[in-house]
Amino acid sequence: MQTVPTIETDRLILRPYRRDDFTAYSALFADPEVTRFIGGAPFSREQAWTRFLRQVGMWHYFGFGFFALQDRETGQFIGEAGFHDLHRVITPSLEGTMETGWALSPRSHGRGLATEAVGAALRWGDQQFPALRKTCIIDTANLASLRVASKLQFKEARRTVYHGAQVILLEKA
Repeated sequence: MQTVPTIETDRLILRPYRRDDFTAYSALFADPEVTRFIGGAPFSREQAWTRFLRQVGMWHYFGFGFFALQDRETGQFIGEAGFHDLHRVITPSLEGTMETGWALSPRSHGRGLATEAVGAALRWGDQQFPALRKTCIIDTANLASLRVASKLQFKEARRTVYHGAQVILLEKA
């Protein structure tokens, strides 16, 4: 079993998920503002549980995954950031890449925390898996996430459709 690292930034702790994170995790993905561009509808508790377990299990099979994001000042769980390989049915395929993603609670939006968290995760990913491409897909209407991706040197590779939504496939330069 892969040991999930803990990474500290000025304002965040990126750490392994704990089972007691699930209540906050479920609330995060029940928020329509959070899921607006992640499937378009709030997640049920059951759907959140499946996603939570997927995030934990990714580390076992790939040696990478998502980190729970904890606010250093308050100790609260505020979201997630990291990598997955979801075998999405999308053209072009993202399989074999470290698909980068993030989701933060609305109370954390607009403070640069997504850029801080994803930047720390990418530095770790580049050190541990320098040969793997770092990619992401973002809904064309998700301007906030597109700004985060741009700040982190992701460049548009292609536009396509995923589950009926217009998305941009980006790759880290």
